Amino acid sequence: MKNFQTNIFNFLSSLSKTVHTSLALTILLFLFLFYLNSGFSFDKSFWSGIAKYTHALVAIMWIGLLWYFNFVQIPNIEKIPDEHKPAIIKIITPAALFYFRWAAVLTILSGLIVANLNGYLQDALTLSISSKIPKHTAIGIGMWLGIIMAFNVWFIIWPNQKKALGLINCELEIKSRSAKVVLIFSRINTVLSLPMIFSIIAAQNLY
Repeated sequence: MKNFQTNIFNFLSSLSKTVHTSLALTILLFLFLFYLNSGFSFDKSFWSGIAKYTHALVAIMWIGLLWYFNFVQIPNIEKIPDEHKPAIIKIITPAALFYFRWAAVLTILSGLIVANLNGYLQDALTLSISSKIPKHTAIGIGMWLGIIMAFNVWFIIWPNQKKALGLINCELEIKSRSAKVVLIFSRINTVLSLPMIFSIIAAQNLY
C-alpha cells in the first residue's frame, strides 16, 4: 500500500503526466460517448462543440488567473517577508503572466471561431442592431467586453508589468507608476469579468 501511494505521489508530482492523464481520460470519455451515441457526424455542429470546449478551457485559465492576481496575490503580497518576495515577483508572477496573456488571446480567438461556426459572428459584433436578436445582442456584449479585457492585458497590463517586475530596465519612478497602472487595469478587468460572464450565460439560457 505504501509503495502504491508513493508511486501515485511520484506520478502526480509531474504536471506533464497529470495533464496527459486528464487528456487521456477526456479522449476515453469521448470514445465512450461516441459509441454510446452510435457515432457522431463530423459536421459544423461537431466542430462548434470542439471550439466551445476549447473556449471554455482557455477562458477558465484566463479568468482564473485574473482572479488569482486580484483575490490572492495582490492583497497578500505585502504580508510576505521581504526576503521571500523575489521568489513571487521574479519566478511565480512571470510564469502566471505567460499563461494569463496567452489564455486571453486563445479565449478571444476560440470565441470568434465559435461565433463564426454558428453563424452569428457579424450580428453579435454589431450587437444585433440590424436584426434585433436579443440572444446575439447579449453574446455580442460579452464578446466586446472580452475583447476590451484582452486588449488591456496585452497593450496596457503586460507592457507596464514588464517595467514593474524589472524585466525591462527603467527608473524607479517609472517602475512605481507602471505598478499602479497594472493595478488599475487589472481591477478594471475584474470589474468587467462578471458582466462578461453574465452576458454569455444569459445569451445561452435567457433567450
